[in-house]
Amino acid sequence: MPELPEVETIVRRLKDGSPTFPPVPGHTIQDVIITWDKIIAHPENPASFKRHLLGKTILDVQRRGKFLHFPLNNGHLIGHLRMSGDMRMEIRLSEQGKPHPIQAYDRVVINFKAPWRLVFVNVRKFGRMYYTSDPQSIFGDLGPEPLNPEFTLQAFTMQLHSHNRQIKPLLMDQHFIAGLGNIYTDEALFRAKVHPLRKSDSLSQREIQQLHHAIQTVLREGIVQFGASLDWVYRGGEFQNTFKVYGREGEPCPICGNPIEKISVGQRGTHFCLQCQIPPKAI
Repeated sequence: MPELPEVETIVRRLKDGSPTFPPVPGHTIQDVIITWDKIIAHPENPASFKRHLLGKTILDVQRRGKFLHFPLNNGHLIGHLRMSGDMRMEIRLSEQGKPHPIQAYDRVVINFKAPWRLVFVNVRKFGRMYYTSDPQSIFGDLGPEPLNPEFTLQAFTMQLHSHNRQIKPLLMDQHFIAGLGNIYTDEALFRAKVHPLRKSDSLSQREIQQLHHAIQTVLREGIVQFGASLDWVYRGGEFQNTFKVYGREGEPCPICGNPIEKISVGQRGTHFCLQCQIPPKAI
């Protein structure tokens, strides 16, 4: 699943444009094509979703947690990529003025008045798109942004000590922190030398400080490297080349040389070093 760095990379690409396509902000929606109705999230249905978007102009491209947020001149378009997804800007007309064909996994195609289109790609059909007049109806329950100034060590300490949960599932809980997923949680816990099964309220202040720093470090490194490329849908990132533990089961730990372990935590494959990340005594 695309996590904060992958979504941030997509947001920056769409917001700033590239040598091959213009920025998305400023374009006005002329038509919307939906090839799989269930991608439109409740309470909207495909017909009302289209009706709300027609004629609207996209003002900006933002990110909240793992969501892509497109403020409109009236309302808000929001997307969540879920398991395998991407969004791309592309030219929609050939040199002869004929529309380019829609690809197999293009679930929502937003045609602009200019000869460009914004395409929501989703292979496994878990992605969702929303139209809402109030983005807080979708974002309201999300936790803090880990790269924002408000995510201080003091605030993080209070958050951790107010829970008695295994640290790996807690960090992945979007109500606790917005944007972390399996990859960056494993990498942050390794750098902080915290076992994924430790209880959140058992961490010492030094461990909390290390974990706070590690979370922000791995996310910033991920953004610099355009995220991680793990499947053919989202490509272009390089962070997978610097993984310390994720996906490296049986390979030597980069610090101590012991084999990287893999267990299931909260039904998610979890990678760690048993030597560097000491387990709680009850395990």
